[in-house]
This record gives sequence, C-alpha cells and structure tokens, in this order.
Amino acid sequence: MDLRTRFLPKLLNSEVETYLEKNDIIIVPVGTVEMHGGLPLDSETVISEAFAMKMAEAADGLALSGLPYFYAGATASGRGTVQVSVRQGIDYLGAIAGSLLRQGFKRQIYISFHGPAHMTCSPMVRDFFDETGVPILYIDLTMQMMRDAKDLFKTMDSFHAITLGAYDMLNRLEDVPLTTEYYHNEPQSVACFQNLFDKAYQSGSTGYCFGKPEDHMSTPQIPTAARRQELADEGRMLISEIVKRMDMPKIAADLRELEHFEEEVMERYPWVPAAYNRSRGGR
Repeated sequence: MDLRTRFLPKLLNSEVETYLEKNDIIIVPVGTVEMHGGLPLDSETVISEAFAMKMAEAADGLALSGLPYFYAGATASGRGTVQVSVRQGIDYLGAIAGSLLRQGFKRQIYISFHGPAHMTCSPMVRDFFDETGVPILYIDLTMQMMRDAKDLFKTMDSFHAITLGAYDMLNRLEDVPLTTEYYHNEPQSVACFQNLFDKAYQSGSTGYCFGKPEDHMSTPQIPTAARRQELADEGRMLISEIVKRMDMPKIAADLRELEHFEEEVMERYPWVPAAYNRSRGGR
C-alpha cells in the first residue's frame, strides 16, 4: 500500500482503518533503555524500530513504535538503566497484543535486539495463543543474525555499525556522540561466571548484574562525523540485507497458514486451552 509512513503512531486513524481493510500485519519492536557504552541508552530500542520499519515495508505491514521500557537485566547497575520486571513486561505486552487483536491486527510479529527479551516475549506469545487461539510470532533478532547472517560481520565494528545504521534510518544519527574512550577489548567483570551463564539461553540461567559500566558494551572508535557516517552506511546495508534474508512475505504467509492449521486443530481437540478459552469468550 502507498502509506506516508509505516509507523502506526504517525498515521491518522482513518489511514490505519483503510490499511486494515486490506491487510492485518503489525511489527512490534520491544526495546530497552540501558547503559550501552558510548552509545545512547535507547540503542537497542532504536535498532529494533529500524528493523521493524524495514520488515513492515517488506511485508506490507505497519510498525508499532514507542515501547522502550522492558526488562534490561544485568545492566541495572547503571543509573541510566530503566529496569522493569519480566512479569510486568509480559503483562504489559500482553495487554498491547490484546488491543491490537481487537483493532484487527491478527498477524502480529514481535521483535527485539535485546538478548534477554525472549524471557518477556516468548511467554507472552505462548500464553496469548492459549487465551485467544491466535498464533502470533516472536523473532529474536540476535538469533537471526547468528544463524543466517554471520558471514556479513567481518569485525566487531560491523556488529556495532548496525546501531549507527539504525539511528541513521530513524534520522537520529547525531544522537550518537563522537567518542573514542569506550573502545576496549577487556573481558567482562563477570566472565569468571560464564560456566553458570552457559546453562541456559541468553541471561536466563541466573540473576546477576555487571560489575563495571564498560561491561556493556565496548563501543567502536567514532572520532569524527565522517567515521560515524561511514559506520552508519555499513549498518544500513547490514539491516537491509538481514531483513531480505528473513523473507518477510514468506513469514507473513506462513503465519496465515499456521492460523488455518490451528483452526482445524481446535476443531478436532476442543479441550486444548486455545479452543476451550475461545469457546468461553476469551480475550
């Protein structure tokens, strides 16, 4: 569709209603506000929103921006970090999912670049299906990159370039300060506990906080505006290529097929939670 913007909050209500007459896809980026080396506190929110914009374009969907305050995790030792509990995040995100469904967005795709976000998003997605019978999706962007785009990252600077590319895509590149003082190759202060951390996926094994601000995270050297733009250009390319490899049209089509499949499953097995709750007027 020909839209002024893919971000739902920037559209008129009439524009959203016109969109919903033809499609029902929304990308929901889940962010954080946390200490991030020499980069702004909302870095991982901005990365998720930039990905959401490109994914919405690829799938002819909309994107819901403005969700920065969720479980941060080990960065709570930074006084700039806003820490929300996992349970609070699940409930809040579930309320948003319920509203979006009532509005007409049946194919909802939640994304995050933040490592521990799976602890918030995955339980919500599974509970939402049991409550409503509607399968929605969570995409872990870090997992996607490690699985399908490792070849794109030649150095750690390439990894960090994604952050600058995201700020550039959202017309906020000047929010990234010029800095060289946050670059380092030192191990994290909690590295000695890696044996415990490895026992479950991404921050899900045990509770802990970082012991030094530089633990999260080393920042590439950005001494000049020209170098900042160079990294941003590389990051924009990386984001576009990663989204291309995701094949958003197929993901959207697969979600529709899964919906039809589950309708048949619920007909055959009316005692599964999704069917049982829906028959009693679930959310």
